[in-house]
Amino acid sequence: MDYDKEMNMSGVEFGNMPPQPFLLGLLSAFDNRFQAAADAFFKEITWKQFFAIICINLCKEPPTINELSDVMGSSHQNVKQILLRLEKKGFIATITDERDKRKQRIIVTDAARAFMEENDNNGEQSGRIIGQIFEGIDERSLSTTIQTIMKMERNLSKI
Repeated sequence: MDYDKEMNMSGVEFGNMPPQPFLLGLLSAFDNRFQAAADAFFKEITWKQFFAIICINLCKEPPTINELSDVMGSSHQNVKQILLRLEKKGFIATITDERDKRKQRIIVTDAARAFMEENDNNGEQSGRIIGQIFEGIDERSLSTTIQTIMKMERNLSKI
C-alpha cells in the first residue's frame, strides 16, 4: 500500500514502512485527533472524563479505581486524576464497598446521568458525528477491524 498517497500528507514520507508499525502510528494519531475533536464537542467535560463515565456505566457493579483502570486501559494514577475532576463537577461519587470496607467504589451521580442522556451515542448530534466517522465503512470491515484490534489487545497483555 502506498501510505503517502493514502494519507495525502505531503510533508510526511512513510516510505516502505511495514503495515504493523504504520497501523500502530495510525491508531495513535487517530486517538489524538479524535480526543481533540471530542474535547471540543463536550463543553463541560473532556473526552477522557466522558469515557470514564461510559466505562463506569459498563461495569456490572460500581467499580473500584483499579477495576476502572483495567476497563479504561489506563494507569491508576491517570484514572484517579480523571475521577477527581469528575467528582469536583459533581458527576461521580465514591461509596464504601459493603463486603470489604477498605474498598471505595465509584458511582455516577444524577448530574452525570442527565449529562449522558443529553450527550450519549443516541443523541442526535453525537449520533451524526459517529455516523460521519464511520461513513463508507461496511459491517464486515468494521467487524474485521474490531477483531484485529481485540487480537492486538490480547497480544499486548502478554508483553
